[in-house]
Amino acid sequence: MSIPRRLFLQLMAGAAAFPVPLRSEAVEAYPSRPISMIVPFPPGGLADVIGRVLIDGMRVFLGQPVIIENVGGATGSIGTGRVARAAPDGYTIGLGIWNTHVANGAMYALSYDVVNDFEPIVLLADAPLFLVASKAVPANDLREFVAWLRANPDKISMSTVGAGSPGHLLGLLLQKETGTRFGQIPYRGANPAMQDVVAGQIDAMFSNPATALVHVRAGSVKAFAVTAKQRLAVAPEIPTMDEAGLPGFYFSLWAGLFAPRGTPKTIIATLNAAAVNALADAAARRTLVDQGLEIPMREQQSPEALAAYQQAEIEKWWPIIKAANIKAE
Repeated sequence: MSIPRRLFLQLMAGAAAFPVPLRSEAVEAYPSRPISMIVPFPPGGLADVIGRVLIDGMRVFLGQPVIIENVGGATGSIGTGRVARAAPDGYTIGLGIWNTHVANGAMYALSYDVVNDFEPIVLLADAPLFLVASKAVPANDLREFVAWLRANPDKISMSTVGAGSPGHLLGLLLQKETGTRFGQIPYRGANPAMQDVVAGQIDAMFSNPATALVHVRAGSVKAFAVTAKQRLAVAPEIPTMDEAGLPGFYFSLWAGLFAPRGTPKTIIATLNAAAVNALADAAARRTLVDQGLEIPMREQQSPEALAAYQQAEIEKWWPIIKAANIKAE
């Protein structure tokens, strides 16, 4: 039996329109399943600590678990590359830091662009670094440490988390500012780098507070100074570089959340709100502050603020990295 042409067209029009409400409901239901947060470093480092503090508050806000995947290697570029290549649907996000979204763009031949292949979500926290040393090092403050470096050229070792990492660049800067020479040994993460300082197999390192403070408080390493203009409230006994004898020796490491390029703005807004909500929790803030981290003001917790901050850091550090001819090892 043949169907009249008018009836056939009406049926086809209805069938074409039918899936639209289903697609709208799928968008409105975000998130409807767990979200993967890729932390591009091994457990125990700065990014991992921030991520694990963040996920509980985000889970409550989103109504879905946020599951951390630690994907280390190549100063964070392996895990960050996975985020860049992920589907832009809000179910894979990345916790990026200064290394992954500033330095790596100047020293690696990446398969992605550290700016254009990501959607900024929120600036989470930042922190200066501590210069710490093994208990076996025969120095009690920064001036004595520098004197020891000068007396032992090329005999002393500092650990880093790879070429172009904050510790590596600050090590180069320390040599330049003090006229010293020492070796820099790359590790796959901050935690294993610190463990060898604690064990006395490495003499010193520039470490983020999340990794260093527990060892400083335990007395298993010496802390000479912090790369900040003011002492940290969580460790007021540690002098600034200015106070310790190296004026103007500043650096602050930051962390933020990013999504793959093309992630819808509505999803970015939802993820931003979840992260802001998590950062507003008093217990979470206390945990981060106790790790030596500073949480940005509310007006700095927007995607636009993170984008502007990242761009400013690129403009500051890329010329320095390129002038030093630092390449990935």
